[in-house]
Amino acid sequence: MSSQVIKTTEELLQPILQEKDLELVDVEYVKEGKNWFLRIYIDKEGGVDISECGQVSEQLSEKLDEVDPIKEAYFLEVSSPGVERPLKTVKDFEKNVDNNIFVKLYEPIDGEKEYEGILKEFTNNILTLEYKVKTKKKQVEIPFDKIAKARIAVTL
Repeated sequence: MSSQVIKTTEELLQPILQEKDLELVDVEYVKEGKNWFLRIYIDKEGGVDISECGQVSEQLSEKLDEVDPIKEAYFLEVSSPGVERPLKTVKDFEKNVDNNIFVKLYEPIDGEKEYEGILKEFTNNILTLEYKVKTKKKQVEIPFDKIAKARIAVTL
């Protein structure tokens, strides 16, 4: 049910986002406590502002009312993914070579299920991540299909 809501929402969003030259980062349909939330994360080069989020929210809300794919009451939220933006697609990884990222895996590689470091390369659906263990730099190769979650990691 949740995956069908996400799929329908993505289909309704595409023409709205294309018209505004915006990129869909993620769609979540989740229950928190007794409330359901449909969360849309959008972005563009240089970031999105609150008025763009508002416009997308209004247009999407109209489309959702027409199609009515969600039977229960829910809250619609449209926002920027923020600085720790999720990485989901091959394109996301290709665009973030040389950036610091956090990766959580489905199963351990070299005994670890989580890595944070610099994405050195993304080739043939394998990412090469350089990370530190104490003062020593190491590298790990992670197949794209082994990634459960990934995001930009801010370092201070």
